[in-house]
Amino acid sequence: MDPLIDHMKATFRRQQAAYLQHPYPTLSERREKLKALKAALQRNQHPIAAAVSEDFGGRSPSETLLTEVAGPVLEINHALSSLGRWMKPRRRHTELLFLTNRAWVMYQPKGVVGVITPWNFPLYLSVGPLVAALAAGNRVMIKMSEFTPRTTELLSRMLRDCFAEDEVAVFGGEVEAAQAFSALPFNHIVFTGSPAVGVHVMRAASANLTPVTLELGGKSPALVSASASVEEAAKRIAHGKTFNSGQVCVSPDYALVPRDRVEPFVAAVAQAFRSMVPTIAGNQDYTSIINDRHAQRLKGVLDDARAKGATVTACGDVANARRMPLHVVTGVRDDMLVATEELFGPVLPVIPYDTLDEAIAYINARPRPLAFYPFGFPATELERLSTATHAGGVTVDDWGWHVFNHDLPFGGIGNSGMGTYHGEEGFRELSHAKAMFKRHLWFPIGLFYPPYGNLVQRLVLKYYLGTPEATVGAAPGHAGHPRTGHP
Repeated sequence: MDPLIDHMKATFRRQQAAYLQHPYPTLSERREKLKALKAALQRNQHPIAAAVSEDFGGRSPSETLLTEVAGPVLEINHALSSLGRWMKPRRRHTELLFLTNRAWVMYQPKGVVGVITPWNFPLYLSVGPLVAALAAGNRVMIKMSEFTPRTTELLSRMLRDCFAEDEVAVFGGEVEAAQAFSALPFNHIVFTGSPAVGVHVMRAASANLTPVTLELGGKSPALVSASASVEEAAKRIAHGKTFNSGQVCVSPDYALVPRDRVEPFVAAVAQAFRSMVPTIAGNQDYTSIINDRHAQRLKGVLDDARAKGATVTACGDVANARRMPLHVVTGVRDDMLVATEELFGPVLPVIPYDTLDEAIAYINARPRPLAFYPFGFPATELERLSTATHAGGVTVDDWGWHVFNHDLPFGGIGNSGMGTYHGEEGFRELSHAKAMFKRHLWFPIGLFYPPYGNLVQRLVLKYYLGTPEATVGAAPGHAGHPRTGHP
């Protein structure tokens, strides 16, 4: 057997046993764990930036500090201020039939949570679910990407300084290790990655009936209105494609632009990119593509577009294969890879539209995205867009910032995922909402025991169901008044 996989299995058993010994950490215990994690992030912020940059072959330190360190710290701060309220049992109403008894919901830790993390934000997408899991009182095992070995080593060392291995443990390893990890009988799995891999994770989890939270990305549209400022929309969309070189699950994947505004929009995107990234070679503010394989995939997507008649505009000089400027693609057809694949890089297809109905139909004809970015719409049209389209989340007049607000849930829908974490929804996702009912000793429930047909039973059934004769011939969907049977 593989020693790493053996270690995973042994660690899982230890975490299971430790959870059973202490299944409900107190509020103060949970807060102390979150404070220890926050201090570790703050203490190691510069080593984190260095490790992630080394894994990427050049990653903007500012972007790393903003997302990989500040992001989790903000999430921890929110949990610390809210956790006491989240943990309180919630009173619920009993049915009238059970009046004077008590009903409530308690939120119980699920047990051992598995977190499977991608390479694009290795700290934020491992520590984010970790915060939710610790707030909910769970123990956690994290499987990091094989493409981020230095970050994995650093995170493992950081967390060993804060937690015993039967509380939190970190693992690296290749595909075989990831497969073995997802096959463990966790009490919940949080996976962030592609839809294709998400299918395999969900299939493995189903063997153990393990619930899953899937954050899967997809082709998130930006929709520019006819009245929007082309320059402002272009600048913000270009930033979404420039941040981490577009290797972001909520990056704007393509832009829908009014047909008569496509040319000025393309020019404005190019200008915005050049203002943010004047030079690429040696620019510490611009992140590399993660590896040669991903760079070759992006090149293949652009070559496919050119071969099928699209126009590709490079917004800057190409330093090398892994230091790609933003490329804008126009003349896009549905059979091109830029129109069908999640791009996950500095490539922006621009799709013209003539009417808002046409733009909505274009979005709805495709798998549901993780995010949606409308620009320049008045309130009435925004309301229509919010109800006529589906997306995991929405930022209006910008991109991605809904993810950074931790009182909002973060999650996908359909092809872009299921379930949520961040904030209170993350706490709920990784807790079991246990229904609790307490019957008073003197409550006359015996009136509903057999033999059936006594007066109380008949009166109760008549009250709730009416008389069959009164409901015969009633319009479909109208059960009648509970007392009289009449509509």
